[in-house]
Amino acid sequence: MDFGARAVIRDLSFDVQRGETFGFLGGNGSGKTTTIRALLGIHRATAGTLHINGRPFGPTDGAMLGYLPEERGLYRKEPVLDVMVYFGRLKGMGRRDAVRWSRQYLERVGLDGKAGDRLDKLSGGQQQKVQLGVTVMSSPSLLILDEPTKGFDPVNRHLLMEIIGEQKAAGATVLMVTHHMDEVERLCDRILLLRDGTAHAYGSVKDVQASYGGRTVTLTYAGKLRQLGSLHGAYSVLANEASGDGNAAQLQLEDSAREEDVLASLLDMGLPVTSYAASRRSLEEIFMRVYGTDIEGSTNGRA
Repeated sequence: MDFGARAVIRDLSFDVQRGETFGFLGGNGSGKTTTIRALLGIHRATAGTLHINGRPFGPTDGAMLGYLPEERGLYRKEPVLDVMVYFGRLKGMGRRDAVRWSRQYLERVGLDGKAGDRLDKLSGGQQQKVQLGVTVMSSPSLLILDEPTKGFDPVNRHLLMEIIGEQKAAGATVLMVTHHMDEVERLCDRILLLRDGTAHAYGSVKDVQASYGGRTVTLTYAGKLRQLGSLHGAYSVLANEASGDGNAAQLQLEDSAREEDVLASLLDMGLPVTSYAASRRSLEEIFMRVYGTDIEGSTNGRA
């Protein structure tokens, strides 16, 4: 995908499987929104093919798609209920059904008292709730959500995640662009991490974590922790600190090591272990590793 002499997307290939939640990740300017707009025919791809359900997206496919753009695209000077009903009618709903659905949704998200207010009188988070409602009206089979929690506080982020989860449970496929890695780890089956228009990680969340040295162990203990050469390099010590209640350490496990074998070996060595918890490298750590010191600079542009 080129804009003049500038290549924005290069050699990018991925698929989103029916019924999954797919995380499309990357810093601002990495090419996420450009890719989505090319997929929907808003931008014309320079080369390659982009298919939804096996064919290029066209105007007749609109009923099966719910698209939440990063920028709000609603009629700001119209009443909230009128805007929702209008979009419901565009999606093929009868007026009565669109009114009933819209009122039920507004009540659920705490906006039932705002149905007659002009959209531009609502806060940014309230407008985002309305736009989400327009997106999920008529239960589309494919949801494309670009920064869906933008402007939401933690309570409303949780509510939005509930709504997205319900759509998935009903059979929807979800492609989600977000900077909240905790949401990705909780919701997404597979992910793709972009930087500068190319894929730096692609696969299931666990596979991506494993490919970046995914497993660590945090433990507390009494006594002295030795580097375990006797375990054939099963782990390396990332951190080891003494505290008033004992000692705490973080271990990086080798790919072939099993958490239970490492614990058994520590105990066999006579180390009094008081707590032991294994975890994988977080997606936020992987994100920072991919972007490194350039992450701040990468957030100044858009793509």
